[in-house]
Amino acid sequence: MEVSRIRALRGPNLWTQHTAIEAVVTCTAQECAITAETGFEVRLRTRFPAISPLQPAGHDDKITLAHVLGVAAIDLQSQAGSPATFRRTAPTVDQGVYQVVFGYSEEAVGRLALELAEALCLAAQNDTEFDLDKALEQLRNLDEDVRLGPSTGSIADAALAHNIPYRRMTEGSMIMFGWGSKQRRIQAAEMDSTSAIAEAIAQDKQLTKKLLAAAGVPVPMGREVDTPEDAWAAACEIGLPVVLKPKAGNQGKGVTVNITSREQLDTAYAAAAHFSDDILVERFMPGHDFRLLVVGDKLVAAARRAAPHVVGDGVHTVRELVDEVNSDPRRGTGHSTSLTQIRFDDIALACLATQGLTAESITPFGQRIPLRHNANLSTGGSATDVTDDVHPAIAERAVAAAQMVGLDICGVDVVCDSIAHPLEGQGGGVVEVNAAPGLRMHLSPSYGKGRPVGEAIISSMFGDTENGRIPLVAVTGTNGKTTTVRVIAHLLTHSGLRVGMTSTDGVYIEGQRIDTGDCSGPKSARSVLQHPDVDAAVLETARGGMLREGLAFDRCDVAVVTNIGSGDHLGLNYITSVNDLAVLKRVIVQNIKDGGVAVLNATDPNVVTMAPHCRGTVTYFALDRYHPVMTTHLALGRRAVFVEDGHLVAAEGSSVHRIALAQIPITRGGTIGFQVENVMASVGAAWALGIDWGTIQNGLASFENDANNAQGRFNLFNYRGATLIADYGHNPDAIAALVQAVDNMPGKRRSVVISGAGDRRDEDIRQQTEILGAAFDEVVLYQDQCQRGRADGEVVALLRAGLSNASRTKVTKEIQGEFLAIDTALASLSEGDLCLILVDQVEEALAHIASRIAQDAG
Repeated sequence: MEVSRIRALRGPNLWTQHTAIEAVVTCTAQECAITAETGFEVRLRTRFPAISPLQPAGHDDKITLAHVLGVAAIDLQSQAGSPATFRRTAPTVDQGVYQVVFGYSEEAVGRLALELAEALCLAAQNDTEFDLDKALEQLRNLDEDVRLGPSTGSIADAALAHNIPYRRMTEGSMIMFGWGSKQRRIQAAEMDSTSAIAEAIAQDKQLTKKLLAAAGVPVPMGREVDTPEDAWAAACEIGLPVVLKPKAGNQGKGVTVNITSREQLDTAYAAAAHFSDDILVERFMPGHDFRLLVVGDKLVAAARRAAPHVVGDGVHTVRELVDEVNSDPRRGTGHSTSLTQIRFDDIALACLATQGLTAESITPFGQRIPLRHNANLSTGGSATDVTDDVHPAIAERAVAAAQMVGLDICGVDVVCDSIAHPLEGQGGGVVEVNAAPGLRMHLSPSYGKGRPVGEAIISSMFGDTENGRIPLVAVTGTNGKTTTVRVIAHLLTHSGLRVGMTSTDGVYIEGQRIDTGDCSGPKSARSVLQHPDVDAAVLETARGGMLREGLAFDRCDVAVVTNIGSGDHLGLNYITSVNDLAVLKRVIVQNIKDGGVAVLNATDPNVVTMAPHCRGTVTYFALDRYHPVMTTHLALGRRAVFVEDGHLVAAEGSSVHRIALAQIPITRGGTIGFQVENVMASVGAAWALGIDWGTIQNGLASFENDANNAQGRFNLFNYRGATLIADYGHNPDAIAALVQAVDNMPGKRRSVVISGAGDRRDEDIRQQTEILGAAFDEVVLYQDQCQRGRADGEVVALLRAGLSNASRTKVTKEIQGEFLAIDTALASLSEGDLCLILVDQVEEALAHIASRIAQDAG
C-alpha cells in the first residue's frame, strides 16, 4: 500500500461540509480484497480491538486495505478523544487507486492519525507489532497541544452557536470572529477592544489598587519593597499577617499569603523574586478566596476557590495522599481537564514545613493539609460555583473595578468571609484585577454548575443580532467567472460598500490590487475576509482551490454558476467528466446560507441539476425567456433574468425591471452574447443582495470593458484602422463564444493568434483550432511560455492537427514566443481587418499590445 498526495481540506469540499484529510492510496491486487486474506481481520483486531466493523452487517463485499486505512484513522482519533465521524473511500479511474477521505477535529491530529493508521494496517498485514497505547498517547498529547484551551474554546463554541464564523490566526489563542469590517478578535479571554494601557494597569498591582481605592472599592493596604529587610519593615508597618507577591504576575506565581514571621517572609521574598524584581507587601485579608468574572458591564460568574490540599486518613503519607488525589481523571497536567494535578514541588514542601510536616508525614484522619497558600486552579486548586450567591453590592464593586482599570473581560479576585454580604461590613476587599482571566473554573467548576461565560463574551462583542458576517458572493463556472466577479464588485461598490474581490488576475481591495497572479483559491479568499476595510466580498472560486483545500468560508449569501459547458481541465485530479466537474462546482451552491440565493445558468443542463442542492432560492438566467427551464420558473413566480426586445429583463411574478442593452457598454448593444450572459448573472447576484435598481442600472452603464478594468476579457483596441481583440479564452467553450461574438463585428480579413495550455486533454487543444479554422482566414500558432508537462512543440502540433480540415483558414504560421507571434499578426494587418489575440501572459501581452499601438501612433 502506498499513501500519497495527502491534503487537508479546511473548509466545505467535494466530499463533506466539514474539515477532512484526503489521501490517494494505491493498493496491490491482493490489497484490493484484503479481508479475503486468511487471518488479516483477526490480526487487525488483536492490535486494535475497538476498531469498528469493516462493513455493515449482512454484507460480504470485498474490503480494500484503503478502506481499512480510513476506518482506522477515524477510530484512532475517536479513541484518543478527538472524535470525527465522516469517512469515505472512493475508487478512481485507475485500477487499484483510491481516494480515502476522513474527518478531523484538529488537522495535525488527523494527519498523525493517518500515519498511525497506515502503520497499524501494515502491522496487521505483515503480522508485526503495533503499540496501540503509545499511538493513542501520541494522539492525545498532540491534541492537547494544538487544540484551543478551555477558555478560548468556550468562546469559539459560543460563536458557532450564534452562526459567527471564526478562524485561528495563530497556533495559539488568537482568533478572528466574523469577516471583513465586521470582524472582532480575541487573544485567549481578552478582546480586541481592550487597550494596552488597561492591560498594563492590570499587570501593575500597586497602580491597580490606587485606582480602585479612588473609585471607592475596598483594597488591602500595602506598598512596594525592594529588599527582604524593607519587606519586613513594611509588614511591621501594616501589621501581621501579610501577603507578599510580585508586583506584576499571574496564576498566583510567587504569591505567599498569611505570613506571620520573619522566616516565612524571607522564604516568600525569595519565591517572589524568582518571578519579578518588584515586590509588594499587603495586609492579609482573612476569609475565602473568590473569583468574580466581569464581562462588559455585567458580573457573569463567580467561584469560591480553595487552595490545593489533601485530607489525612491516618494511614497514608502526604505524598501518597497527593498521588491518590492526582489519580482523579478530572485532573490533568494542562488546561484541557476541569482540574489540574497538584504540584508536589518545593513550594508545597515549604508549605508543609510551616505546618511541621514533611512529604512522609502521616496525619490523623480528617486533618486538612494545605499544599499552597494560593487557590489558583493551575497549581491544583479547586473551585465551587457561587454565582447565584453574590450580593448585588459586591457585583457592583466588581464591575466598578473592571471599568476603573478598563478591562472588557476581567477576573476580579475578592477575599471575604461571605460573598452574600457587602464587603465593607466584613472587612473584605478586592485583592487583584486580572486581564485575560482563565474561564475554566466557571465552565467546569469542581462543584456546582458551569456557567455559559463564552456566550456572555460573544454577546458582549456582537450583541443579540449581529453575526459578524459581510455579504459574500462566490462565483464559479467554466467561463465568464472573472468578468462576472468584476461586474458584481462594481455594482456593490456603486451601492456604497467597500468591496474585496478575488479573481484569476489578483486580489483587489476597494479597487486597488494588493496581490497578483491567479488568486481564485482559498488563500486569497481568506486574505479578503480578514481585511478590516472590506464591507462585502466577491470571490472567484475555481476548481483547483476547492480540490486542494476546500472553500475558505462556511456559507455564502449568493452562489453564481456561470456555466459548465464541455468543461475544462478534465482529466486532472480524478475529475474526468463534465458530470464530475459539475459535482465539484456545485459545492458553492450546497453551501449557501439559509435564505441565500443560487444564480444559475438555465441553458446549461449540468448547472440546472445543482438547483435541488440549494438550501435557499434559485434565480435563473438565460438569453431566451422561452427556454423550458425559464418558462417553468417564471410561471411559478420565481426570479429570472433574460433578454427581451433589446432589454435585460429581471422578473419575479408581476414585478418586472428593464434595462436597455444599449445602456450596458460591456455587451456592445447586446451583440456580444457571452458578455450579456455575464451581465445577467451579475444582475442576479446584485438583485439577491438587495441593491436597488437605480444603482444596478447606473453601475452597468459605467462598467467599461477595457484593459484597466477587465484585463484579458474581450479588450478592444484600434491598430492602423484594424480591430484588435485580446482575450484569455483557453478552452473550446470560450473559443466558440468568442467566435460567435466576433461574427457580429465587421472585419474584411480575420486572423487569430493562439497557443494552448499543456494541462488540457489532447482533444480539448485540438478542438480549439477546429473551431477557429472555420472562422478565421489566418491562424498564428505560438508555443506557450509554460508547457505544463508537455514536450517541446507538442501543444503546437496538436493545434496544427486541429486545423487539418479547416474550412476557412488558408494561412497558418508557427512562431516561437507570444510577443513575436503578436508582432507577426500585427505586421500583416490592414485597415478594416479584425485580429483576435488569445493571450497567455495576460498583463505582459496587453502591455506589449499597448506599446505597439503607442509606437504606431507616435
